[in-house]
Amino acid sequence: MQEFVKIFQIIVSVLLILSILSQQRSSGLSATFGGTGGFSVSKRGAEKILYRFTIVLAILFVFGSVLYLFV
Repeated sequence: MQEFVKIFQIIVSVLLILSILSQQRSSGLSATFGGTGGFSVSKRGAEKILYRFTIVLAILFVFGSVLYLFV
């Protein structure tokens, strides 16, 4: 069980790092796919999905860390 938690933490950590790095303000998904990178009021499309995915990954990371304490 402990090995499963370690592997889970590694996978979630890598995904969390990648999702955070792809959300940089001026070079995020909008600039990557031809957006101006200017001022935007709300997140739309893929940026909104990526934002929510990052929140889910952060929750899973905390859950995995707490689970690792008890295994």
